[in-house]
Amino acid sequence: MNQIITTNPATGEEISRYSQMDKDQVFQLVGKAKRAFPEWKKDLEQRRSYIYNLVEYLRKHKTDLAKIATSEMGKPLKESIGEVEKCAWALEFYADYGDSFLADEVLNTDARKSFLTFEPLGVIGSIMPWNFPYWQALRFAAPCLMAGNVIVMKPARITMQSGIEIEKAFTESGMPDGIFQTVVGSVESANHLIDSDVNAVTFTGSTTAGTKVGERTARNLKKCVLELGGSDPFIVLDDAIIEKAAEGAVKGRFINCGQSCVASKRFFVGKNIAKDFIELFIKKASQLKIGDPKSIETDIGPLSSKDGLETISGIVEDAKEKGAEILLGGSEIEGKGYFYQPTIITNVKPDMRIAKEETFGPVAPITIVENESEAIRLANNIEFGLGASIWTQDLQKAEKMSRRIESGIVSVNNVVLSDPRIPFGGVKHSGFGRELSRYGMLEFVNIKAVRFYENLTHHHYVE
Repeated sequence: MNQIITTNPATGEEISRYSQMDKDQVFQLVGKAKRAFPEWKKDLEQRRSYIYNLVEYLRKHKTDLAKIATSEMGKPLKESIGEVEKCAWALEFYADYGDSFLADEVLNTDARKSFLTFEPLGVIGSIMPWNFPYWQALRFAAPCLMAGNVIVMKPARITMQSGIEIEKAFTESGMPDGIFQTVVGSVESANHLIDSDVNAVTFTGSTTAGTKVGERTARNLKKCVLELGGSDPFIVLDDAIIEKAAEGAVKGRFINCGQSCVASKRFFVGKNIAKDFIELFIKKASQLKIGDPKSIETDIGPLSSKDGLETISGIVEDAKEKGAEILLGGSEIEGKGYFYQPTIITNVKPDMRIAKEETFGPVAPITIVENESEAIRLANNIEFGLGASIWTQDLQKAEKMSRRIESGIVSVNNVVLSDPRIPFGGVKHSGFGRELSRYGMLEFVNIKAVRFYENLTHHHYVE
């Protein structure tokens, strides 16, 4: 079996090697999960107390866990710590409120009594990305486990140890065996997981890979949720508070070195404030500290891999060749590691790769627009539809615009962030299904309708 090698993107040095699990090993994990499911499913109160123990474990070990994610995928340590804290919050939120999301729903019909009950599906196969190695995994797991399902997860090969640490956190916090297990492997192992005896599949990652996962799960007649790429518009109208919008632009574009599906990726700015906004955006972006992600001062670490760096470099070079103007950055940083300068570009044309592809890196393309209808038209003119943010002081206008934008999430006067209390997911090529909130919880349950009638003697049946 070929090995998985992880590399520290800040230094380019090898961290570790892992042997991939074969088909039998993956099937064994799923078998173990299947055996653990009936007991786990039975008692919500017990699930709740196990999850509270896990929350405590994560809070206690957040710095150690954060260091592992930082060394594997390069995000600044302060962001990694924040990520583990957010996982603890999500788990706690579903332990607190899960029972109310799952309460039977009484319906009014012609039957004597009718109700809906929400029952867990069983073993959920989870295929997760590297950009938020803890959050993506636990964002899905928190509602799913509280609903009574058990999970077998395949993490990304870049962040294999982070994935292993999640299983370890479950074990160390006293969780029963088989409730959460980690598959060590690559694409092949993900395929074994889909083909195994799992009851449903959730995938977060690129649209290309998501298409293959969707096709394979459909062949197996399994439910799946796909959380795919995004190219979120960031719309700044003429009446926005420029200071706030520029601050949001820096956060929205450069967090996690721009490697987030809900990062702000295409900037549309009203012509009357464009000059002032761009000036302030450049000023704030150039103050970001780039460097060793292990240092708590660092704002921007390396991209997660050499491939990631080459892709971003290629997208910017393509834009330069086609006449884009580089206002800040625009090149790789010399030396060890996969570092790229925070970059701001204008004169973006529709035939540039940056106008069409998802830019997973610290590059902000700005287009100046005449008015909000042009902003909406350009915002919607892409295959993705995950998130969008609108900056304006006119909240009535913002509400009208929010209804015209084709996306799963719209944030007014703030950047798009996932939050356990609201559904997360997109439309178009950004995938289907939802994570988080009650809606995310209900993706992986059997919505069972039960009706009681009196004893019937004769009745006309129509299906």
